[in-house]
Amino acid sequence: MGKLTTHVLDTAKGKPGAEIEVSLFRLDGNTLQHVITMTTNHDGRTNEPLLEETDFQRGKYQLQFNTAEYFIKSGVALSDIPFLDDVVIRFGIDDEKAHYHVPLLVSPYSFSTYRGS
Repeated sequence: MGKLTTHVLDTAKGKPGAEIEVSLFRLDGNTLQHVITMTTNHDGRTNEPLLEETDFQRGKYQLQFNTAEYFIKSGVALSDIPFLDDVVIRFGIDDEKAHYHVPLLVSPYSFSTYRGS
């Protein structure tokens, strides 16, 4: 069976994004169904896959990373309305036997992602 994993890298500090809340949603048409919320560990990874085994199904998903809270806790001065508050990544899972890894590279003013391994 396949699985879904993630990790966060704070590109401004060049270190893992620790203690960032990550929520996973499944898209059902225009409706978001909450699947799970986890927090990244000291290495910027979740301790377990976000999805695996029978929960890992084809479909459209959305990851939400609460990055503004992370940067504020890290001592970064952000405006009252941060440029990046929550980073949202929508993606699709087509192969139920594959490992989908969706990393987030983030700073207070930019982010990037890709399908990792």
